[in-house]
Amino acid sequence: MSPADARTLLRSPVHEERLTAVFILVRQFRSGGEDVQREVVGLVLANTDRLDNWDLVDSCAPYVLGPWLAGRDRAVLDRLAASELVWDRRTAVMATFAFIRDGEFEPTRGLARRLLRDPQDLIHKAVGWMLQEIGKRDRPTEQRFLDEHAPDMPRVMLRYAIENFPAERRRHYLGLKRRGS
Repeated sequence: MSPADARTLLRSPVHEERLTAVFILVRQFRSGGEDVQREVVGLVLANTDRLDNWDLVDSCAPYVLGPWLAGRDRAVLDRLAASELVWDRRTAVMATFAFIRDGEFEPTRGLARRLLRDPQDLIHKAVGWMLQEIGKRDRPTEQRFLDEHAPDMPRVMLRYAIENFPAERRRHYLGLKRRGS
């Protein structure tokens, strides 16, 4: 199946067909050369409105967009993070999982700072999860972020970020929360 054929599935009104398209695109990206990868990334970016559920975003962004951006201009992440579409913002955050796996944390931390006041719970969860992933690899880096931003983080974001901390440390960060946030 070509990326163009996968686009037909991606445009389907049926969620499971769109998810199948994502799986096909991820596989094509992984096994394809640079031309195929460029085509897959272009297809994903041209159809972010079709990635309209957390599982579609989370199954695609860290395995297609993130790896593609390694060593390239990442301005697209800023554009996605500024979008009114929640799925675009989640795509930006989740794409950084590829960088985290490579030991590069600043793109995630930058987006986390930018999205601290995002109104959507799905963004809070994604940011918290990515901060947690940073902590699995480099706890001091995550803690420096939390030391600075925990008081202003949405509770769900903070809870996801500290999920793997010892109970005493979790209580410490939850105690920094400002009332009403």
